[in-house]
Amino acid sequence: MRRLRPPLAGGPSNTTGLLVIGWQERIDLPQLGLTRLHAKIDTGARTSALHADEINSFDKDGETWVRFHTRFDDDARDLDVEWPVLERREVKNTGGVPEERIVIRTRFRIAGRAWPIDLSLTDRGDMRFRMIVGRTALRGHSIVVHPGRRNLAGPPDRPKEIDS
Repeated sequence: MRRLRPPLAGGPSNTTGLLVIGWQERIDLPQLGLTRLHAKIDTGARTSALHADEINSFDKDGETWVRFHTRFDDDARDLDVEWPVLERREVKNTGGVPEERIVIRTRFRIAGRAWPIDLSLTDRGDMRFRMIVGRTALRGHSIVVHPGRRNLAGPPDRPKEIDS
């Protein structure tokens, strides 16, 4: 029986078509105007989380929207965002305690691949990583995470974008 091994470098360069990424990567959330964010790829987390404060929901044209402020130390960008609310969901915080969070759906991009993901909004201001990519965001996209490496995927904004 032949065994296939994923490569140690990022990109779909093996015969299985797997994209190998590290435990830390640069990602984009292009619809929100956030690019090259340092993100922790956390397969222990189910839901992805984005740092947000000043989180306020409001009605717009009969739909529920959220307004929030996000800040990332790595690019010194502060951004005020308004986005439609997907739902309110109970999510376990880093201490394992359930809390209700607003969840939005937006596009996620890594290594030239892009697809929609759900993001819970929470104050991660005291955390090392302001963005956590959970396993649900990666499921079904032929991605494996190398726990001992980081930044294997290369720049998230490669010209060729694959929609899935």
